[in-house]
Amino acid sequence: MSNSYDDPKQSTAASSDEYYVPAASGWPILGAVALFLIALGAGATVGDLLAGQGPWILLTGVGLILLMLTGWFRDVITESMGGLYSTQMDRSFRQGMSWFIFSEVMFFGAFFGALFYIRMIAVPWLGGASNNAMTNMVLWPDFVADWPLVVTPDGTETQAMGPIGLPLYNTIILLTSSITLHVAHLALENNQRRRLSLFLLVTVLLGGVFVYLQAVEYIHAYHELNLRLESGVYGNTFFMLTGFHGVHVTLGAILLFIVWCRVLKGHFTPQHHFAFQAGAWYWHFVDVVWLCLFVFVYIL
Repeated sequence: MSNSYDDPKQSTAASSDEYYVPAASGWPILGAVALFLIALGAGATVGDLLAGQGPWILLTGVGLILLMLTGWFRDVITESMGGLYSTQMDRSFRQGMSWFIFSEVMFFGAFFGALFYIRMIAVPWLGGASNNAMTNMVLWPDFVADWPLVVTPDGTETQAMGPIGLPLYNTIILLTSSITLHVAHLALENNQRRRLSLFLLVTVLLGGVFVYLQAVEYIHAYHELNLRLESGVYGNTFFMLTGFHGVHVTLGAILLFIVWCRVLKGHFTPQHHFAFQAGAWYWHFVDVVWLCLFVFVYIL
């Protein structure tokens, strides 16, 4: 098992296994402000609120989050390469990343739970299931409780996004990216630097292609399928699940790009490369989430 510090050189603190405590940092506060502005800007943009300033607020939040990531990563990389991290820090990093991925599992679990509740309970009730026969007979007698819900009770019509085409291509792309990332990991463990750099770069590029194709898919959905956020509960769940996943793919690609830049600078050894492993864990998690999305959102 490799350690979280990325250089075999260790300071006195690391060699004596003391726990390194970094200086107070303002990066978490800046990150919190950035996330608030992103949420506010995204909501204002979608809802056409705040006198049309939503896109500018959103861009400001994105800029601040990129600034935060740049500064925070710089500080952590400097500490790591300075040999300040010990085996105790290694355990802390691993536990922290594990709990972070667990929180992401719960995050997507909430959205999948909402999807299952809507499909299995809410929509059938609107169609008169269980003891709700009067709902269908009196309120919406022409409503058909099928999924995907392409015609809402108020008459809003849309078309479902099928699995063939861009969704299938993106599935193949993400599965391929997991393979290339695994090859890169094996290359790192065998100290094959050129092979490591090549396959890690291919992984990042595949992530970029995925995000691009998802944007093309959204344009197709809006203009040709009338599938939008306001197109009833099907549009809501479709864009919430796939959109948040796209954000996670973007973040994962950024993390792996930073790792790739560090590889070019000669960082990491076969024994010490937890930053690489953390990015790989996150990327494989994102891939698994997409497989669930592809099955439950596009196929079933």
